[in-house]
Amino acid sequence: MNQVAPLRRPTPGQIALARRLVEAPSNQPPARAQVEASVYLDPARFAAEQTRIFKRLPLPLGPSALLPEPGMVASHKEYGLPLLLSRDKDGQAHVFLNACRHRGTCLVETRDPAKAPSLVCPYHACTYRLDGQLTGVPRAETFPGLDKAEHGLVAMPSVEAGGILWVGLDRSNPPDFASVTGELAADLDAFGFADMHLYKRQLHDVPANWKLIADAFQEAYHVRRLHAKTIGAFFAESVTAVDRIGLHMRTVVGRADFLQAAGADDFQRLRQAVTYTYTLFPATTVIVSPDYVNILVSYPQAHDRTIMEDFMLIPEAPKTE
Repeated sequence: MNQVAPLRRPTPGQIALARRLVEAPSNQPPARAQVEASVYLDPARFAAEQTRIFKRLPLPLGPSALLPEPGMVASHKEYGLPLLLSRDKDGQAHVFLNACRHRGTCLVETRDPAKAPSLVCPYHACTYRLDGQLTGVPRAETFPGLDKAEHGLVAMPSVEAGGILWVGLDRSNPPDFASVTGELAADLDAFGFADMHLYKRQLHDVPANWKLIADAFQEAYHVRRLHAKTIGAFFAESVTAVDRIGLHMRTVVGRADFLQAAGADDFQRLRQAVTYTYTLFPATTVIVSPDYVNILVSYPQAHDRTIMEDFMLIPEAPKTE
């Protein structure tokens, strides 16, 4: 694509961060720290992270564009739970355990989004609406006293905000979704995530700790060198500004012409001059390039193994190959 689709105006926080690229550097001496290798290699620490971080915080499942229309479903299992994602006839997104309430049979097998007017269990043909309500039980007379209203699918804590589907993994202790709504959602909405097209998604099985993957996207020092043969030439040398949105980090990196446009109240110019990157705590990175967006979701599997999913969003569906 040669043109950036019209977008909403940047938020005050996005403009302020971009303007910091051209401000005089601080006189404060840089801080230095050393991280012990055990932070990445200790299996006991990994187990504690799963309990104290991943089961307590909202976690991304993917962009809203994963279910672009009402009447769509998909499965998700990379967080270690069998999950079912659906968008009902009214456009409301839901996350359920991917299990029939009768005998626990998996209801949706495909990871790829699929149209489904309803959910029918392949074992005994119990039927559910996409909002989770049980609507049909074959031979209902053999289940005397069954109240279908009390046997809908098991809902997981979830919210759709900023063009991303979020879930909490602990039903008994739902996370505080305020950390992914408010200012963060306003920033992501400014890019128009919810209206974008999911061009491609891909899973990568990475033999590394999840924090090594997160670290890689929190600095621009490597860009001109690691990416020298591709995008490196488009970026200024390590020109970066960083701030925080609650638990999350917001970074902006200067492109070659950032001095002329950084701080502009116009995304058409601003996204050509700088690249925004969001580190969504704990393990998701959002990279906003001039004409596409990558959402990189990490699913920690072990202290030395991470499955990472890369979602690529573009402004609209392509008209040709």
